[in-house]
Amino acid sequence: MPLEGTFEPTPVDWVREQVDTVLATGTTASVDIQGLPVVVVTMRGVRTGKLRLVPLMRVEHEGCYAAVGSRGGAPTDPSWVGNLRAHPEVELQDGTVRGDYVVREVHGDERAQWWERAVAAYPDYADYQQSTSRLIPVFVLEPTE
Repeated sequence: MPLEGTFEPTPVDWVREQVDTVLATGTTASVDIQGLPVVVVTMRGVRTGKLRLVPLMRVEHEGCYAAVGSRGGAPTDPSWVGNLRAHPEVELQDGTVRGDYVVREVHGDERAQWWERAVAAYPDYADYQQSTSRLIPVFVLEPTE
């Protein structure tokens, strides 16, 4: 079931511009990050309860996706990490296809496997992990149907 509620645009210019482009064109193929494909995840904000649309690197395996909380190797997680932990029901758009997903944070061997897939899709993740002392969180988004 699609998420319902009020949408709140992000204050981050490049993210807002990407989301606006996807909404205008109907496809995530209209945007990229450093020339690589993205998906857009709609999630509920942990503090406001409003819907947030977040473009993330496309890391897909057998119909499931990874969301990597790298924040470019910053010392703190991106704010959307808290959203996923608090509200694990999301909508994901890949190209023109949308679906409902349930999110779970992965650890141990499963995290290592998804981390390898993430680095294969976006090699900068490896550099980001080297530049921060925190373990970058990895979430798996699994379709509900």
